[in-house]
Amino acid sequence: MARHARYDRKTALEKAVGLFWEKGYHGSSMKQIEQALDMRPGSIYATFGSKDGLFSEALAAYAEQGGRELAVHLKGFDSIVEGLQDYLRGIACSCGDENAAPSRACMIVKTLLESSNTHPALADQANSILAAIEQSIAELLEQARVKGELVQSIDSRRLTRLLQAQIMGLRSMGERNLDPQIMRDLGDDMAAILDGYRTQH
Repeated sequence: MARHARYDRKTALEKAVGLFWEKGYHGSSMKQIEQALDMRPGSIYATFGSKDGLFSEALAAYAEQGGRELAVHLKGFDSIVEGLQDYLRGIACSCGDENAAPSRACMIVKTLLESSNTHPALADQANSILAAIEQSIAELLEQARVKGELVQSIDSRRLTRLLQAQIMGLRSMGERNLDPQIMRDLGDDMAAILDGYRTQH
């Protein structure tokens, strides 16, 4: 029974991520949550404690999934820089694809913007996740510098913030429903930022 309960919780979280990612915290009513998760109100509250509790767990699950996807993606490349560049282009392509995800915008950024003045705890969680992502990318860039892929004078943290700002902006641009080619061009332009810091061989 315990294994079945864990599976149900995981499935419920996956469905919650889809709903919250598409509609946001305020845009998701309890009725919509009940329908999406196929759970009664009592079961939702018993499992997650509250709407806030469910959203918090869904946001954490979304972030963990994103971290796993980046790690798996980079394993396919010998070069950290080339892996990151391809990852940036992939984000741009997904932002230009209507069927790629519940929302083109990043759930973490949407939560930060939506909750800053209404739900400080959720905004703090989103901010902490973004800080953790920044740390991960900075570590990757530092590894690339040590390997000799990037110039030794690079400020890994500063470049990371630039890339994160570009990613956040790109996700927002995706909401404009621009032509997919425009989004691909933006991805290429973002990837080219790293070229400016590569060592010359």
